[in-house]
Amino acid sequence: MFKFAHPEYLYLLSLIPLLWLFFIYSMIIKNKRLSKIGSKHIIKQLMPDASHWRPRIKFYLSLLAFTVALLMLARPQLASKSETVKRKGVELMIVLDVSNSMLANDVSPNRMEASKRLVSRLIDELQNDKVGLIVFAGDAFVQMPITTDVLSAKMFLSSINTGIVPTQGTAIGAAIQLAMQSFGPPTAAERAIIIITDGENHEDDPIILAQEASEMGIKTHVLGVGTPQGSPIPIADTADFWRDSEGNVVVSQLNEQMCKEIALAGSGTYVQVDNTNTALRVLKSQLDTMSKAEMETKVYSAYDDYFRLLAIITLVILLVDVFIAERKNHRLSKVKLF
Repeated sequence: MFKFAHPEYLYLLSLIPLLWLFFIYSMIIKNKRLSKIGSKHIIKQLMPDASHWRPRIKFYLSLLAFTVALLMLARPQLASKSETVKRKGVELMIVLDVSNSMLANDVSPNRMEASKRLVSRLIDELQNDKVGLIVFAGDAFVQMPITTDVLSAKMFLSSINTGIVPTQGTAIGAAIQLAMQSFGPPTAAERAIIIITDGENHEDDPIILAQEASEMGIKTHVLGVGTPQGSPIPIADTADFWRDSEGNVVVSQLNEQMCKEIALAGSGTYVQVDNTNTALRVLKSQLDTMSKAEMETKVYSAYDDYFRLLAIITLVILLVDVFIAERKNHRLSKVKLF
């Protein structure tokens, strides 16, 4: 089992492409300024010690040191000791809508992020239970098979976005069917499907499939994300919104009627997520009534920390960077390294 103790530092890795682009831009500006002085032959005579490769090598070393330092701060850890314990719990498949309509921001910051935060808090409450993750849009996929490893569940959750399923649409029924197939062999533990969606179904009949799940002893709970008033759907990296074939801005609304019918057919509960605390409390009260069974869970009790190793690597890279001068070294001029 591998994990980062402080994964929030990994977000800073997104700065690397920006730093690289800034360096390329600065080199282009520098070359343009030098070209105004004269030809390459003249510039070489005026600046005989100037090196073409050394500044680039120093930049890439600095960038590498920055990357390793961020990994160091994130504290990578590898499990070194595990033990099997017995706990009582239930089996849950969390089914998350990742269609484009989940980008609507009628809930803050948008439906997608609000749903992920809700699921993250729910997973924190499921320490003794088995949990799996399914994502769906025009099709449904298992993001994480059902497991007792809640740390992995949170890791998989963090990578979910609206582009993770290539086929757009909202196939709630396909997601319910896949969830039913994703449970393990029947045990004494009760099973449930938890759907987080705005209820805009375009592909199939989820009510029939929720009823089939209920007949198999699997309850279907639905958490509705969004508002009945709705909101336009932003197009990523633009200031525009999704439009229909006539050019009108599409307003995505929470389809509460569909959500309620699915929950009713699935012998479950419908909750509108206008308040995360309330939604979690209502859902948790339903989960607490489910029959639990004893299950074996692997628990990691000790981890090897690679902080020091990465700190040493960072220091070595920085030392190498310091000892490489931007200009040519006359003593090493006979050894044409750069």
